Amino acid sequence: MSQQLIRIAAAQYPIDYFGSEQDFHAKLAAWVAEAAPQAELLLFPEYAALELCSLLPTAVQGDLHRQLEQLQAFLPLFLASHQALARQYRVTLVAGSFPVRLAGGRYVNRAHVIHPDGGIDYQDKQIMTRFEREAWLISPGTDCGVRVIDTAVGKVGISICYDAEFPLIARRQVELGAEILLVPSVTETVAGYYRVRIGSQARALENQCYVVHAPLVGEALWSPAVDVSRGRAGVYTPVDQGFPADGVLVQGEMDQSGWIYASLDMTRMRAVRQSGTVLNYQDWAKQLC
Repeated sequence: MSQQLIRIAAAQYPIDYFGSEQDFHAKLAAWVAEAAPQAELLLFPEYAALELCSLLPTAVQGDLHRQLEQLQAFLPLFLASHQALARQYRVTLVAGSFPVRLAGGRYVNRAHVIHPDGGIDYQDKQIMTRFEREAWLISPGTDCGVRVIDTAVGKVGISICYDAEFPLIARRQVELGAEILLVPSVTETVAGYYRVRIGSQARALENQCYVVHAPLVGEALWSPAVDVSRGRAGVYTPVDQGFPADGVLVQGEMDQSGWIYASLDMTRMRAVRQSGTVLNYQDWAKQLC
């Protein structure tokens, strides 16, 4: 049974350049320590894990394909750091997505969900952008498809960045029981940010649910994959009675690093699905073929 009031945090997270693995862990620990007293679920952005590429040789940092191969050595450290912090603070962490190499040699864009007991679930991105598909050779996730993840705060669905622009992905997650949709993203232009934001708000309207959006922000000019990142975090709601008229519960300052926080009233959300001014959630079945 999910909680009635859920406290969440969404990161506007900057890529940093590290001198050691300890520097990475110290940064992550500081971010989690700041948010954990105010939230039970912490969402980091898409490809936040790529700051670990700063620990690779300089020639590899600038090579899109070699960095993917050599980044795999850091995956155990990445997961262990998140597990230790999730256990320490008793929170659910949605880690910044990591390009994971599968047994067949292809790479997927994977968001790991770290539970308070250290257990791990994940969601792979389903639809690749042109850059991922054509330049970087990242593949769609096919081993798990569209999933819903049972967390300490209830069932969540994850639509990674571009996935949030496709309504049937979110709808499938909602049909499987998700009441909160999480959208980690990275976009290099303001237009890209608005595509993800507009998609996120549309998913909240269509499904009468909460959507939490966390973007990468700032510059990492040494990285050909995430050299410039634009955006602002946001929490979006149904556009109906008891919710903001514009569907924006809270949002951050554009391109500024830091957390945003919100409390999600699940009782109110469920009530709107049953007796709102409109019944988008129920009326999906009435759409014309």
